[in-house]
Amino acid sequence: MKAINKEDVQASLQTFLDEPVYIHLETTTGSYSAHKNEQNMTVVAFIRNAKVVCSRAKITGNGPYRAGLKTEEGWIYAEGLTDYTIDDEERLLLAGYLPGGKLAISLQISKKPFAV
Repeated sequence: MKAINKEDVQASLQTFLDEPVYIHLETTTGSYSAHKNEQNMTVVAFIRNAKVVCSRAKITGNGPYRAGLKTEEGWIYAEGLTDYTIDDEERLLLAGYLPGGKLAISLQISKKPFAV
């Protein structure tokens, strides 16, 4: 992964419009380390292979970034994004890392389902 380049990410987002795509969205405030401090509240959201059609997609901000996808029924968005890659299967993988390198959020978009 590398630091987000808004123009590259926006161009990739455009390739997922007006056809069915699969979304992976995951966020965590430390569920993987809650055992170290029981005072920490664990907050997690996770969806995988949600099939949607997006009519609009946008990345905004100056870093960390926010990416939004307009679907038939509403919006999907992820905020706090710092890094991205486009893999060999042309999937857009976006992530937000906390200082120290811990993953806080991940938004991934694919034209094929993700492995379960």
